[in-house]
Amino acid sequence: MSGGVYMNTLIFHVDVNSAFLSWEASRRVSSGQPDLRLIPSCVSGDPSRRTSIVLAKSIPAKKFHVKTGESIGSALRKCPDLTIVEPDFTLYAKCSKAFKDICREYAPVVEEFSIDECFLDMTGTSLIYPDPIATAHEIKDKIREELGFTVNIGVGSNKLLAKMAGDFQKPDKVHTLFREEIPEKMWPLPVTKLLYCGEATAAKLYQNQIKTIGQLAESDQERVQQILGQKIGKQMHDFANGIDPSPVKEQAEEAKGYSIATTTEENVTSLEQADQILLALVDSVASHMRREGRRTLCISVSIRYTDFKNRSHQRTLDSATDITAEIYQITRELLRELWDGHTPLRLMGVGLSDVTREDYSQMTLFPEDARLKEKEQKVDQAVDSLRERFGRDIIQFGSTMNVSGRVGRKYKEKMEFEQKKI
Repeated sequence: MSGGVYMNTLIFHVDVNSAFLSWEASRRVSSGQPDLRLIPSCVSGDPSRRTSIVLAKSIPAKKFHVKTGESIGSALRKCPDLTIVEPDFTLYAKCSKAFKDICREYAPVVEEFSIDECFLDMTGTSLIYPDPIATAHEIKDKIREELGFTVNIGVGSNKLLAKMAGDFQKPDKVHTLFREEIPEKMWPLPVTKLLYCGEATAAKLYQNQIKTIGQLAESDQERVQQILGQKIGKQMHDFANGIDPSPVKEQAEEAKGYSIATTTEENVTSLEQADQILLALVDSVASHMRREGRRTLCISVSIRYTDFKNRSHQRTLDSATDITAEIYQITRELLRELWDGHTPLRLMGVGLSDVTREDYSQMTLFPEDARLKEKEQKVDQAVDSLRERFGRDIIQFGSTMNVSGRVGRKYKEKMEFEQKKI
């Protein structure tokens, strides 16, 4: 391609191939063990637990039609000889930092998109890197040689096109998707391949005979908005035409809320069980919020029945709080407003939204209330300090000690903690 193609915005998208599995495989290879990438293998939890799913899989496992996100039981039925390794989040954090540090050697601005993805804004680097494609290969090869795992790099004129390019063919590849390449490389693809076009959105488009990205791009925008809604319709139509003005941001936006959920090992059928799980959830999410110096003004509880129907309830507070005991008490009240206490539940969740950094609280006429809040804050601070020094398991609230039987090791490991931008 001519050099003029690169005169405007130039974005790289770097994505680790089968990250969790690759990171575990490279560690094992470095110590002389077999390479997990060369055998049917996956990263998952205990295969006896119904909550365990495939988090990442090898290419040989893919040949048995093992899919990311499916239950480990289903994967084992497809491939009985599947090698299963448990996740190691400490390793993942170390590897994530390592490959992003290499990316920062080349790009003035790097945005961390997820634990195994990042965007590099290479705009204006032509004097340093006159051949962007060669530079992308250099970054890819350096990560493989120094860290022992592979990445795909997509090169495009905006974030959307760079990310789409990186998914064309894997592993260990560099692909381009510039504006003039859209008709050839992107438009023939099914709409399901378009970024953020989920199954429900694709189904609506298919019902209206819009099956390819090209057909979506050529459709009238107002018609697409009638099908999908104003906001999503415009976004999908813009994306199909390769339009994405979002900048690469060095600093991630602050989360507007935090949430945590767990699928229970056994169905929850009593308030006693539910309260123990609630406390474990609140303990985890509140401590994370405190680490970021935030307080919440809105608390929510969500549940899922065994028929997969979901319900949720929330309460807005008069003053922001980060106190575990206070948040827990409100979640208990919300749960009792939401649930009859015996219809079986398979999932429970807690959300903290409308968060703020402001350090204020509503004035009280009762000094004992203020003293109690101060005491509870000191307890939380002491617990947070001990866990920071010695690990999370060094101390737990008394009534969460028996939660592990119902929530399983998910609580001790991660409890599927998810920080969301609500």
